[in-house]
Amino acid sequence: MAVLQKTALTHVKEYSLITLGILLFVLGWSLFLLPNNLIGGGVTGISSIIQYATHGVVKVGYSYFFFNVGLLIAALFVLGAGFGGKTVYAIVLASVGLNLFQGLIPQEIIQALALDNGKLMSTIMGGILVGVGIGMSMSQGGSTGGTDIVALMVNKYRDVSPGRMILMMDVVIILSSLLVPSYTAAGELVPWADKITTVVYGFILVVVCSTVLDLYLSGSRQSVQLFILSKKYEEIADAITRDLHRGVTVLNGKGWYTQQEAEVLMVISRKTDLSLMLRYIKAIDPDAFLSVSSVTGVYGKGFDRIKLTSKK
Repeated sequence: MAVLQKTALTHVKEYSLITLGILLFVLGWSLFLLPNNLIGGGVTGISSIIQYATHGVVKVGYSYFFFNVGLLIAALFVLGAGFGGKTVYAIVLASVGLNLFQGLIPQEIIQALALDNGKLMSTIMGGILVGVGIGMSMSQGGSTGGTDIVALMVNKYRDVSPGRMILMMDVVIILSSLLVPSYTAAGELVPWADKITTVVYGFILVVVCSTVLDLYLSGSRQSVQLFILSKKYEEIADAITRDLHRGVTVLNGKGWYTQQEAEVLMVISRKTDLSLMLRYIKAIDPDAFLSVSSVTGVYGKGFDRIKLTSKK
């Protein structure tokens, strides 16, 4: 029953974080980027170019959803149905949000936070929101679609950070905006000089977004190593393996001060699971002695896997 409850709570947590991430992603675009006619990378960047070129007739959400269908079909074969289910949810939510939020956010708020602060500040603030939003979604096995899907598919077989992959693809997309006419919300044609400036802002945007994305993902993937000394080591080991699904290694030790034999439990876990694990241990033995340290490069079942580039 404990395992079943944890599984249900895990699903709720995953989809809640994906929802929050999508809302931040949509907010970054709708509040800071689109009102300033800024261009980013990925499918959202392409969709924003289309919206600007069509005087806002074809909104971002429509083309965003259309372009993601093909990529999503490819991801179902490469990344599995679990990824596809979460990403379908994320894409639908983002598509609706990108259209809906543009009409929901009061113009006074957009004017005060985005337009009055200038394009540079809007680029930075929008990039931070978008990067955190994408990171939240990807850390739970989902994606906001577009180049995120391509990055995850490549990352499955090659040890290339998702942020770097997205950055390279975004550069090409942003430069392509120079070839397409762009109109403001008032219907005015954007001058060529302003388009070049927009491209520069676009490069700043993708750098901020990819940096925040990598920082978020590296933080969520940090691991910790625990050494646990307790007379109830068997109960603790059973609880960790049964309810938390983490491996436990029992080491034979000896307390030099007491000259007594003792069993030491060694556990490696994700940092995000540490607080739950500590609550389990405290509930079983409040007097347990623990040592917690951060570790890097944890490879194997339940953690990262070693990715090698094949030699030709």
